[in-house]
Amino acid sequence: MKKLQNSLYINKQKTYLHKQRETLVVECEREKIMQIPVHSISSIFCFGNVMVSPFLIGFCAEKNIGLAYFTEYGRFLGRMQGKQSGNVLLRRAQYRRSDIDPRDIAKNIIAAKIVSSRAVLQRHMRNYEGSIQLTDSVSRLKRTLEQARHSKSLDSLRGTEGEAASVYFSVFSELIRNTDFEFNGRTRRPPRDEINAMLSFLYSILGQDISAALQGVGLDPQVGFLHVDRPGRDSLAQDLLEEFRAFWVDRLVVSLINRKQVAKKGFKTEASGAVQMTDETRKAILVAYQEKKQDEIKHPFLKEKVPIGLLPHVQAQLLAAHLRGDLEEYPPFVSR
Repeated sequence: MKKLQNSLYINKQKTYLHKQRETLVVECEREKIMQIPVHSISSIFCFGNVMVSPFLIGFCAEKNIGLAYFTEYGRFLGRMQGKQSGNVLLRRAQYRRSDIDPRDIAKNIIAAKIVSSRAVLQRHMRNYEGSIQLTDSVSRLKRTLEQARHSKSLDSLRGTEGEAASVYFSVFSELIRNTDFEFNGRTRRPPRDEINAMLSFLYSILGQDISAALQGVGLDPQVGFLHVDRPGRDSLAQDLLEEFRAFWVDRLVVSLINRKQVAKKGFKTEASGAVQMTDETRKAILVAYQEKKQDEIKHPFLKEKVPIGLLPHVQAQLLAAHLRGDLEEYPPFVSR
């Protein structure tokens, strides 16, 4: 099993990262903030005005350490990629499957997403009294699950996924018990409220973790089975992200809000109506995300305990095994 290493999130502006022997040094305005062994880091995420030395960039490429860049407010800009690993025959199998017969893999992914979304709502109903709308949404999600399992085409499957997402987010506000926050539906570009800002930010971070995991087993993150190919988009990473949205990100956001680990004053609204996080809020969210990765769960397919942070790597390995013919079907991650 791959060892879970740390991800380094550089959130402070005017920070400079460079390599010193086998260590990574973080400085801000010529003052050393920290120095850590490079081999203990699997990914580096840079937000805003963060400079990285050419020697460190080259070292990251050589050692396959992920290096991703975001705007100060969390919008993904780009990622440095080292040598592609894995057998070229695996990627050929991936491309053939994507072109000829992607539906079975896509169907399993969407079914897993709907099951996990439904489980989040049911979890809330077990702990608190659920409304009629919440109960109805759980029933409707069960129907969309059956529709997904019997979809005859990718277009119908995508339509079912869209319907399920609409049902899920129509009652998402009922999960929020902190009255300082409101949620009136999913908005993306730009996010129009604090909850959407947190969701989009963490989806983007997790998407990069998944891309790195896919590259680690030799798969091409840009060639997916559910999402349409688009220049600059890691479609396969977006495919696997569907399995983790509700279980990982949505539950984390709800927990941060309900436990009052983030406050409404930690956000600001721009003239365009876009809601952005302050540096302090972004740091708190990243700390919580990193802590979440250390939690262990029993993997539904492997029947073994796995740190949540390793789930993208496990699913990437299972997908690769299926494409090689070692597994009859791709077993998605299902949270119940």
